[in-house]
Amino acid sequence: MGHVRPQHVVDSALAASDAGMRDAANAAMHGVAVKTIRRWRRLYQRRGLPRGQAHTSAACPDCDGGALDEPAYAELLGWYLGDGHLSRGRRDVWNLHIYNDARYVHDNAVIAAIMRRVKPGGMPHTRLVPGCVITTVSWKHWICLLPQHGPGRKHERVIALEPWQEEIVERHSGPFLRGLLHSDGCRANNWTTRQVGGERRRYDYPRWQFSNRSEDILGLYTWALGLVDVPWRRSGRWCVSVSRREGVARLDDLVGPKR
Repeated sequence: MGHVRPQHVVDSALAASDAGMRDAANAAMHGVAVKTIRRWRRLYQRRGLPRGQAHTSAACPDCDGGALDEPAYAELLGWYLGDGHLSRGRRDVWNLHIYNDARYVHDNAVIAAIMRRVKPGGMPHTRLVPGCVITTVSWKHWICLLPQHGPGRKHERVIALEPWQEEIVERHSGPFLRGLLHSDGCRANNWTTRQVGGERRRYDYPRWQFSNRSEDILGLYTWALGLVDVPWRRSGRWCVSVSRREGVARLDDLVGPKR
């Protein structure tokens, strides 16, 4: 870490600059480099930024009482439960990683956008691996907002929402379902055959499917479906399907297509 100058030195240098002193003379008088004087003028005079890094750190809704964009958080929570995880970095900074198919360019842009809404001032970055985009943003307080983090895979441990998270999902069930379905779900065409007038005919129909190996996450998904009055059924060991016309239409309206 570079040397941190006392505040009175910075204040004196800025006052000298305001009085018209040249940067070279100002730097010599205060025992700093010319580029340091120029940086101080750029940051604190022209841009008006406060000294230090406090202005770049978003207030935590849990620790600091900061504001939380609830619809964005509900959707991000769905993405996290489906295809996300936390990793711990240096100085107790947590990295939130969301994985998504590289074909869905719009959805990958949405992931970055809702990350910025949940962490104002955040700067998500992406990394491309074969067939997949990993979107990452760092924050000390992800562990506060995503207490479901823990050792091991999600389907090998208990996943339960905190009461405050349940309240947010109850208010914003659509975004939560969107995050889940766009990560671990799909809208697909299914077909069946029926005997009509002595002739077997094929019928095609759309359905939404959600697949996850965690029974707890499947339970959260079906609970959220109940909140928006969407009928569902288990169509496999790890799969929940919505096939009724009114349920499909409701999810089409709430979730929208992957793109």
